[in-house]
Amino acid sequence: MTGELELVVAEAEELFRDLRLGAVRRWKEETGGLAVGYMPIYVPLELFHAQGVMPVGIFGGGDQLEIIRGDAYYQSYICHIPRSTIELGLNGAFDCLDGMVFPAICDVVRNLSGMWKLQFPDRLVRYLDVPQNFDPEVGGRFYRAELESLAAELAARGAASYDASRLRESIAVYNELRGRVRDLYDLRRREPWKVPTHELYVLLRASVVQPVEASIRLLDRYREAALAADERRPMDQARVLVTGSFCEQPPLGLIRTLERSGCYVVDDDFVQIHRWMECDLPTGGDPLASLVDAFLADSVASPVRYIGEETKGRALLERVERSGAEGVLFCAPSFCDPALLDQPMIVAAVEAAGIPWTAFKYAENNGQFQVIREQAGTFSDSIKLWSD
Repeated sequence: MTGELELVVAEAEELFRDLRLGAVRRWKEETGGLAVGYMPIYVPLELFHAQGVMPVGIFGGGDQLEIIRGDAYYQSYICHIPRSTIELGLNGAFDCLDGMVFPAICDVVRNLSGMWKLQFPDRLVRYLDVPQNFDPEVGGRFYRAELESLAAELAARGAASYDASRLRESIAVYNELRGRVRDLYDLRRREPWKVPTHELYVLLRASVVQPVEASIRLLDRYREAALAADERRPMDQARVLVTGSFCEQPPLGLIRTLERSGCYVVDDDFVQIHRWMECDLPTGGDPLASLVDAFLADSVASPVRYIGEETKGRALLERVERSGAEGVLFCAPSFCDPALLDQPMIVAAVEAAGIPWTAFKYAENNGQFQVIREQAGTFSDSIKLWSD
């Protein structure tokens, strides 16, 4: 890598690996503001920012944490992320957080929110219900009431009161961040050798544990350096779409393994928070209405979002076409109910379209990937040798 590119990736990986949230602690010391953690998928980041609160993405401990007490809180047949999250809470890694928001993902995260209330009764703990009815008069009114209630709770904890003009400004800032992320995804889709997925992944992970303005600057530096990296050349690798990893994230080593096995990852659902809204939000008018309307009309298709009468898998087929993927890797965490319950229906859509696919599972703390490497490598080879 060129010097600047290597430096940017190293900075991002340092943020990604800092389980004690050093950047958050420094921001709090400098500003005196509140910092509130959130579990993956979606929360209204703009609302936190507008009230002077730093939203902090919490993605568990990955493969860096030994679980000691966390296993005592949960049964063995659920995903891994709640164990590492409660472990980090109990060992003091999250002492800098003034609260936690748990969006509606699954029963495990709902239970984790209750566990958090019991363990940290002095902090803000909020389960954020999101609508599954997308009629503006039903789900829209419900979600607006949820946002107003959340804003009031934040203000009661010491955040600034809700202000429409500040929220419009925050929407504009997050539109910038979403635009930067889209640009990098587009660049990777066109020239995946210039933006290796393991680098893009650590950039996205870094972007949720530092102020949004710093994240925009980091992404700008990376894009400029990646475009200037002439020494990177294309290789004869299969273009694949990876799906199923929207909540508990795969270890960085697994992503590197997929790339080393002969796969260019040209689309994925890692760190989906900045791509949950498919379009920029309006910066005029009623900003709360902008947040509500965007959630109802512009959210990505996800196993945690009600699809209604639409055919399961249609959105994935559209992503395959847009990305130019030659195959699909179903890569889901073990015991992830939303992903694994949806998978048979989505596989049926992929098979009907004649798209090659394979599937495997992981846990965030996996350390051995040889079997996955052989499976992904065989899949890549079969695409290059026999696929039309």
